[in-house]
Amino acid sequence: MVGLILLGVLVLVVAGCVCVVWSSRGGPRWVRAVASLTLAAGDVVRGADRKRKRRRSLNGNPSGEG
Repeated sequence: MVGLILLGVLVLVVAGCVCVVWSSRGGPRWVRAVASLTLAAGDVVRGADRKRKRRRSLNGNPSGEG
């Protein structure tokens, strides 16, 4: 069951990346919409990672490990 969920997430990620590339080459409107959603999701994930690293550095672990 968990494997199917991970496989589904992987398919969505790959499809989003394909839409980003296709959109940069002038794809249809729905591709540009999916690409925008994919890029926004990436920004959200990147922002959460930055917050996590900043919190760890404030706790005395500047390398962000552990």
